[in-house]
Amino acid sequence: MKRRQILALALLAIAPTGAFGSEEKKKKSGGASFLPIDAMVASTNKPGGRRGVLTVECGLDVTDAALRTRADASIPRLRAAYLQTIIAYAAGLSPGAEPNADFIARALQRQTDAVLGRPGAKLLLGAILVS
Repeated sequence: MKRRQILALALLAIAPTGAFGSEEKKKKSGGASFLPIDAMVASTNKPGGRRGVLTVECGLDVTDAALRTRADASIPRLRAAYLQTIIAYAAGLSPGAEPNADFIARALQRQTDAVLGRPGAKLLLGAILVS
């Protein structure tokens, strides 16, 4: 019996903290008012008739606590609206043309305000890549 107790204590001593599900979900970056949005991908055309990929990374800066709670709960709807906008933009992008970051930011900001029902959340673009 003592052997089992010693073995159990040894396992508890070497176990990393948070191994039993008590670890909290932490943000990758940004402050308390930042809500990261996963990267969104759409297909586009490249020069020479090849297919390419347009990748857009973004997040929301929401200082109002009530609106931040609403935005956090609306992340799936926001991603769907963003993805629909990015897919339409990528389909119309000329082969070899660079994406217009200002146009994408304005379009996604309009989608943000429409989904959340009021302005107050600021869209922040992280990266726009064509590969």
